[in-house]
Amino acid sequence: MVMLITQSIKLPPGYRHTDILAFHGRDEHSVSEMVAGNTLQKGIMWNGHPALLTIMFSGFQAHVQLHTDGATDSPGDAQALETMARHMLELTQPIEPFEAAHGDHPLIGDILVQQSGLLVAVCASPFEALTWAVTGQQISLRAAIALRRRLIQELGIRHSSGMYCYPDASHLANMDDDAFRLTGMSRSKSNTLRTISQAVLEQHLPLDAWLHSPPEQVPEIFSVLRSIKGVGPWTINYTLLRGYGWLDGSLHGDAAVRRAIRTLIQCSELDEKAAELWLQPFSPWRAILAAHLWQWLSGHEA
Repeated sequence: MVMLITQSIKLPPGYRHTDILAFHGRDEHSVSEMVAGNTLQKGIMWNGHPALLTIMFSGFQAHVQLHTDGATDSPGDAQALETMARHMLELTQPIEPFEAAHGDHPLIGDILVQQSGLLVAVCASPFEALTWAVTGQQISLRAAIALRRRLIQELGIRHSSGMYCYPDASHLANMDDDAFRLTGMSRSKSNTLRTISQAVLEQHLPLDAWLHSPPEQVPEIFSVLRSIKGVGPWTINYTLLRGYGWLDGSLHGDAAVRRAIRTLIQCSELDEKAAELWLQPFSPWRAILAAHLWQWLSGHEA
């Protein structure tokens, strides 16, 4: 086991590291992510090698370590690790302006006060976010987590620590129908995951390059993703949120978001179009509002 680098990242006062840990610790089986106390361990692929990413929160610091199996001596590794860690920690989300603008809203104001500082956790890579979004299409969160777990286990990429690693495009592109079937993945989702992976490998889908795109390029990104069979508006907006930290995707297609809105406005029925119209006045923060609604609903329905 080769340790690539260890570094520390300063966190701002009031930083809600528990939001990050909760997202990555959502699978209680801890197959590819494990949360213990204030520490996250996550299996990823790094330059084609299984790797173990560790992020430990202590005070106003996040201590980051990356252990890789196999040599990795790229001169840009240290900067790439810091960039990935900062992206996952979401240190640049403009949540304060959103809370200031809508803190006195008659329906969501109290929610924003109670959940002040809520962060939207971001996946380790846009590829993980997009493939996770496809996996979770039109099923419950619990079912999506179980399906994701079986996919990771079926591919069987493991770091020397024993942690399973989330696959990269090369592994998913070469996964055959029988392997997908064993996970319980539908044929349509399997085909979509392979299409995405092949497009990444052929450099037709520049997911990582889009990390550096300005907000003005989002419509173009949306259009490219929409051209992929099996990728619709909900999948794209969720990917933009979890892969890029973009906070204005309209998640009116999300069943939990619509359920939360129905509860707030005391309405028995709410279709996607009505939910889209309800969310529209909250632009450019519709996705962070969705995150608040998810958080609020989980407590409200508990």
